Amino acid sequence: MANDATSNLPPALRMVLIGPPGAGKGTQAPNLKERYCACHLATGDMLRSQVSQGTELGKQAKKIMDQGGLVSDEIMVGMIQSELTNNPECKNGFILDGFPRTIPQAEKLDSMLNEMKKPLQKAVELKIDDELLVARITGRLVHPASGRSYHKLFNPPKVEMTDDLTGEPLVQRSDDNVEALKKRLTTYHQQTEPIVDYYKKTGIWAGIDASQSPKTVWSDILKCLGN
Repeated sequence: MANDATSNLPPALRMVLIGPPGAGKGTQAPNLKERYCACHLATGDMLRSQVSQGTELGKQAKKIMDQGGLVSDEIMVGMIQSELTNNPECKNGFILDGFPRTIPQAEKLDSMLNEMKKPLQKAVELKIDDELLVARITGRLVHPASGRSYHKLFNPPKVEMTDDLTGEPLVQRSDDNVEALKKRLTTYHQQTEPIVDYYKKTGIWAGIDASQSPKTVWSDILKCLGN
């Protein structure tokens, strides 16, 4: 007999989370990970993990990053494949966060997942206006060790500038300022928004209004995943 806690879960969650910086991906991805017992593959974390483990892909990536270059799409898709194959957390599915960012990346990812017989089921876009993002991002605080994020206005820590769970200090990321954010948003609109059309054509896209409270956004995500 199925365990009650998991009997209403889909067999496996295979999704991409799309949204500009500050849309709430970092808030919602851990919820999804916990709810679906799936792995959360955030691009930066994955790169750091492979580099620190000294894997073949990690070594290649480190060499490129040390020279100030961008890690190739092939290496990134290889890392995702490696996680899906070797990371036990991924057996119940995965949430991709921060990849793909371009249509060629989306195509390479689809091709690899189809070969593994693990095609994407959903591409969920967190939609929000740039002006609102500026207000959100410039108040963001992060606990570096866990990646937990807070906000000076919308989600303040219990004690100022201190992580609720560990009591360690919070930091404001150096790129969380208005100028840097506007550059990142421009890049997002130019490079990443086209993948929304790509996923609309494949029929797996769903759009969520990310200007709502995190709780409402969460319940909307669950609805679009059929829960």
